[in-house]
Amino acid sequence: MPRILVAGKIHPDGLAILHAAPGMTVDYVEEVSAASYEPYLPTADALLIRTQQLTAGFIAVAPHLKIVSRHGVGYDSVDVAALNSRGIPLAIVGDVNSRAVAEHAVMLMLSAARRTVLFDRKMRAGDWNYRNSLDADELDGRTLLIAGFGRIGRRLAQIATALGMVVLAYDKFQGPAEIAAAGASPVEDLLDGLSRADVVSLHVPKSGTEPLVGAAELAVMKRSAILINTARGGLIDERALITALNEGRLAAAGLDVLDSEPPASNDPILSCERVILSPHNAGLTQACARRMAIAAAENILDYFKGTLDPALVVNRTDIAPQHLSSVSA
Repeated sequence: MPRILVAGKIHPDGLAILHAAPGMTVDYVEEVSAASYEPYLPTADALLIRTQQLTAGFIAVAPHLKIVSRHGVGYDSVDVAALNSRGIPLAIVGDVNSRAVAEHAVMLMLSAARRTVLFDRKMRAGDWNYRNSLDADELDGRTLLIAGFGRIGRRLAQIATALGMVVLAYDKFQGPAEIAAAGASPVEDLLDGLSRADVVSLHVPKSGTEPLVGAAELAVMKRSAILINTARGGLIDERALITALNEGRLAAAGLDVLDSEPPASNDPILSCERVILSPHNAGLTQACARRMAIAAAENILDYFKGTLDPALVVNRTDIAPQHLSSVSA
């Protein structure tokens, strides 16, 4: 009887699917922390995990582990090499959160441009006349650079086009023709795109230790530009970003992800008036949470039925194929 460990609170509909599956036992740990789920690893045959770290050490104490299903599409927190060494597939949920994350990016863009948080604070403080400061801008007619033109980036491009924006796209893995066919103008050099953009939105995975946007990249951006990150912490050099904002070399930033989450109470990012923050919740709408929970649960059940979609297995080339669907990825 397979034992499924659910590490972190998920939508009840996803949990119900696992409980209803015949021959399965479910351990459910609502707290989203590594320490809370580690004691259950020695008996787990399957792991459904939120954003917690899954290290090689944790994998080593789970001798029965056969499948890991991420409640999302990113897997920076998972030691994939350690899974590969034991032939354990790592499944993700596919295209279930692109709409929510793209909408969140637009919300941050609009909030940063229209200075929503500041105007709200001024009004509540009785400063009605701050309305005459003209400390707000528009997105219509502005140029948006989307760095990373996957599902989320393409969805964002659709919304931005409807808002009247000119959309540029930078993606190292897609050709100009492919980008143009999706309705954006391809940019082959990141610095060139950054220098032309009024708004920059990041939608790439974290690769290596260096930020995608550091001091050099910030230096070429317009003083009136807005920088948005709903992808991964570490893509932006936060210290250089704060300096640029405080010195007036950048207009605003909207960040859903940070280097350290949650940030320390004395983190300068919290006191910067030109930054709008959200607690890594771009994909945590009710509808999206339900879709992710159901997809992550179904990946585990499909594994044990031998029908797991290879397209959802990030390390499919490093594992045995017997538990995957015969349909080609």
